Formats: sequence, structure tokens, C-alpha cells
Amino acid sequence: MVAPMFKELRRAYGFDEVAIVPGEVTINPNMTTTDFTVGDHLFSIPIMASAMDAVVSPTFATLMHQAGGLGVLNLEGLYTRYEDPYSILEEITAAPKEEATALLQRVYSEPIKEDLIGRCVKSVKKGGAVCAISVTPQNTKHLSPVAVEAGADVVVVQSTVTTARHMSRSYRGLIFSELCHMLKVPVLVGNCVTYSATLELMETGIDGVLVGVGPGAACTTREVVGIGVPQVTATLDCAAAREEHFRRTGRYVSVITDGGIRTGGDLCKSFACGPDAVMLGTPFAQADEAPGRGFNWGMANPHPELPRGTRIKVGTKGPLKNILFGPTSVTDGTQNLVGALRVAMGMCGAYTIRDLHKAEMIIAPSIKTEGKIFQFMQ
Repeated sequence: MVAPMFKELRRAYGFDEVAIVPGEVTINPNMTTTDFTVGDHLFSIPIMASAMDAVVSPTFATLMHQAGGLGVLNLEGLYTRYEDPYSILEEITAAPKEEATALLQRVYSEPIKEDLIGRCVKSVKKGGAVCAISVTPQNTKHLSPVAVEAGADVVVVQSTVTTARHMSRSYRGLIFSELCHMLKVPVLVGNCVTYSATLELMETGIDGVLVGVGPGAACTTREVVGIGVPQVTATLDCAAAREEHFRRTGRYVSVITDGGIRTGGDLCKSFACGPDAVMLGTPFAQADEAPGRGFNWGMANPHPELPRGTRIKVGTKGPLKNILFGPTSVTDGTQNLVGALRVAMGMCGAYTIRDLHKAEMIIAPSIKTEGKIFQFMQ
């Protein structure tokens, strides 16, 4: 007797399982445009640096702006808890592996100080950069107005999973439509991985959605709580929601893929899946200028009862300039990410990022099983 089906599982795909098909027409890479817009702010490269303390400091946010991208500062991190966050960073990076999580839980128990929020924002603005800050939903109504008053230009509301309909025991939860009206700056919200959740979030009036649950190098959400969707499938579904929302309303809401991108190949595949920008964490933690000094750790690590994100040693790959624009002396795709994107766009005949969205993609054998054995052995 055949048992009735309790639930049907569909196949989902990550970066290593797909490839981009070249276009029928090719163009010179220098003819491509990689602009990305958030509200009234125009960026020449569609890349954001993740709001991790080991990645974005006020100084690194300024460097990202100078490179043409956007660095997002964690408003609940070390920079708003300590007068001298860099000494704490040294302590974290020097800690033995077995003591790292307990240390992170301790140092992140220090209260957030409103005067340090203003100081961080003003430091970014003093460097001439667009200031983007990240807050968790539970602290958004309290902290984001403080940051905006100090001059923050973009607010990112970010947690492991965010929806437009969060049930809680609080009298009045976070309502994104009210938040957008109150702050009067672009509001990006994440993270999500499904078509319906993305569509509902976009209907609240926000300016962008971050996509990704579980794929990040410093994230252990899949291991600890079993939640997540492989990034290619998640991005395709959320991009489909953007297109449907645009069809219904005429209002375009950006999609930003966040997590799991290690190489130029991953980055190019991301854009072929439909996002307007990507958010990178560990690739930037490998920059010489990153405050984590060759380490990275997830924002969920300090949770007092269920720490998830783990501290990882990622090493350093070179200056931020080389990671973004080259020149590169390695062949593993970890440097000159923007150059790789432009070359892929040229191979697909894509003048713009939106043109690249139309590129054909196929399910493909992992590159590790398709003739590259000697590269991976050496």
C-alpha cells in the first residue's frame, strides 16, 4: 500500500549547482554599466558591505563609498557599545577558538550608548560617505530615529528572518509602513527567502529587500535551527516577487542578495538570478583594511541562549581595491569581483544589471566534478 504524501518537497539550488549561458551577442566589458540606486543615492557598483563588526567600521564604510559601493554599519555592534571598540576587536581576534563564543557573548552584553550612535554616524558622514546603518526589528523604533537625526541616509532593518506579519505579545509591533513615513529615508528590510514574504514586505512601502537565510560563511542557521533556502532559488523567488509588485503598482523595489558569495563566479550567478545588488561579508572581511584582521563572525553569535553565527578565520586576500577591482594575482575568483561582473555581462550581451537578469541559466554539475580536479588538488 502506497502511503499518501504528507508534503511535497521541491528542489532548490545553490551557486555550485548552476551556470550562466553565454548570450547570442557579446559586448566589450567597458561598455557595461553597473549602477545601483537606493532612494536618491546612486552607486557605481552594486555591492554592499555587510553590517558585521569584523567587516564594516566607520572607516571601512568610507572606503566602500570611495570605491563606489555602500558599507552598512551595525548599529548594535561594538562601535556603539564601547568608547574604544578597537581594543575589543583585538581581544576577539586574539582569543583561542574554544573561548571565542563565550567572549563574544560577554562583550556584546555591554549596553548600546546613544551618544556613540551619533558619533559613528557623524564619523561616516565626515568622510563624505553615504551612511547606512543596520538595526534589528526589536530595536528599530528606538535606535533608527537617533541615527537618522545624526545624519544616517539609509536604514536597514535586519534579522535572520523578517516578515511583514510578525506576531508578538507587545502592544504594538514594528509596522514598516509607519517606519518609512516616520524616518523619511530609504528603508531596506531583510532577510527573507520566499516569494510571498517578499511580496508582502514590498507592499509596506519599503525600498529594498535583502535575500538570504543560512548561506553565509559565518552563519550556522541551517545547522542550529534547520532554517534556510539555497541562495539561487531564494533569489529567483524574491526577484519574481519584485517583478509582480512592479506589475501591480509601477513601483520598483530593489532586491539585494545577501550571503554565500565567495567568488566572482558566485557574484555573477547571483546577478543572473535577478537581484539589483549583492551584500558581501566574508569577502570584505578578507580585505587588509577590514577591522576583523582576518577573522569574521556572525551577528547572531552573541545570543545569550542560542549563539549561532560562529567566529571564523578567513585570512586576508589583499587591499579592498584589489578585491573589488584588481589587479589580481590569484586564479580562484576572490579578487577583482567588479571586473568579473563586467566580463560576465559582456559575455551575455548585457549592458546593464537588469539586462543580465535576462541571461539564461542552467542546472550544471558542480565545477569540482567537471574537469577541474587538478586545479583543486594543487
